[in-house]
Amino acid sequence: MIFPRLCASLMAIALTFLWIAPPAQAFCGFYVAKADTSLYNKASQVAIARDNNRTVVTMANDFQGDIQDFAIVVPVPTVLQEDQVNVGDPKILEKLDAFSAPRLVEYFDDDPCQIRPEFDGRLRVPTSGIQESAVSGNRSDKSLGVTVEAKFTVGEYDIVVLGAKESSGLETWLRRNGYKIPQGAQSLLRPYIRQNMKFFVAKVNLEEFAKSKTQFLRPIQMAYESPKFMLPIRLGMINSEGEQDLVVYILSPKGQAELTNYRTVNIPTDSEIPVYVKEEFNDFYPAMFKTAYEREGKKVVFREYAWDMANCDPCSSTPLTREELRQAGVFWLTERSRNSLVVPPSSTGVFITRLHVRYSRNQFPEDLKFQETANRQLFQGRYVLRHPFEGDVDCAEGRRYKRSLPARFEKEAQTLAKLTGWNISDIRSKMGFDQPQPTRWWKNLWNFVFDHPVA
Repeated sequence: MIFPRLCASLMAIALTFLWIAPPAQAFCGFYVAKADTSLYNKASQVAIARDNNRTVVTMANDFQGDIQDFAIVVPVPTVLQEDQVNVGDPKILEKLDAFSAPRLVEYFDDDPCQIRPEFDGRLRVPTSGIQESAVSGNRSDKSLGVTVEAKFTVGEYDIVVLGAKESSGLETWLRRNGYKIPQGAQSLLRPYIRQNMKFFVAKVNLEEFAKSKTQFLRPIQMAYESPKFMLPIRLGMINSEGEQDLVVYILSPKGQAELTNYRTVNIPTDSEIPVYVKEEFNDFYPAMFKTAYEREGKKVVFREYAWDMANCDPCSSTPLTREELRQAGVFWLTERSRNSLVVPPSSTGVFITRLHVRYSRNQFPEDLKFQETANRQLFQGRYVLRHPFEGDVDCAEGRRYKRSLPARFEKEAQTLAKLTGWNISDIRSKMGFDQPQPTRWWKNLWNFVFDHPVA
């Protein structure tokens, strides 16, 4: 399809977080390992469907070690029973990722010699033409101050929910039951015990895992009611050698979600960058994110996407269907009538906010605390490629257009350097043009011709 103005096609590219691809992704607790296995928590994906005090959390996992060594400990605000826990479909998180990922949009300039309305310099996205591109019990538990509140198996996971009176007793209980607890766990467990939170402990049931005929562990989903709208990240720092990345997809019937104890800022967006970045997007975005992260003092959470699930513009993937939203934990679509949702007529009743946090012990001393808002402003991380017209031009407008390109390319190069911290000379070289050199003073001396003879 050919558009009458800037573009002939539009492409959206979804990120798959290649720049933070870890040896093992993790939940929001910490890994505990049997024997001497060392497991490190580098990155996580979590989906939270939230309406009032009702919450469904889906924790993704891409564990790549020995399955029998896998176990997690996650603080939870209430005792969970078997029917509150589910094993989810990993494709749902892949869908959320693809739909909300930062994206490239690609334009092609038309022939400048064609008659067209005056271009005011602003880019507009067309509304069509988008390519969619167990732990067992122990008689001495009571003496340790540990209570087994619930015990069950769901899917390939053996699960125990524990209550504890002191962190040393909980640590001892876990060690006695065959788990090697990372150094520093006791001090990080203590604040959760003081808040009267429970501890969700899960390990793999090898027989059930074999029956599932899956190659990877599936996400764990938990449904509960609590006024606490938070995500525990401090325990996850025990396993980390440094900074970790966490992507949170928050689904709400209202609008954007944000942090209450850390600043939430929009990722840099809507920048025109050189066309060659199309082939280097998986290098560009992490460099851009790192630059923005450091510029903000490493103390903010970035909003990468905020949109109603009814549509997308441009689309990096199709919106989730009603059934896929249910699998992602959205429960209010079946409980509440369409009229009871205070949302625009065109809305599905689901608003997604994608938050990306890079955290470490020093920069994020608190767990993440969220709040729902009524703000339905749309936002996306979007980066623009503008291909110049490469045909012959035989008009004054075309010649002016050609003369304007070096300045435009230089601006794109400067923008890319500012966003990423990349060397401007390297950028210019990859773009295939050199910085225009100023005219030397002697050139004017030798080549100057007077319009009139000197009297």
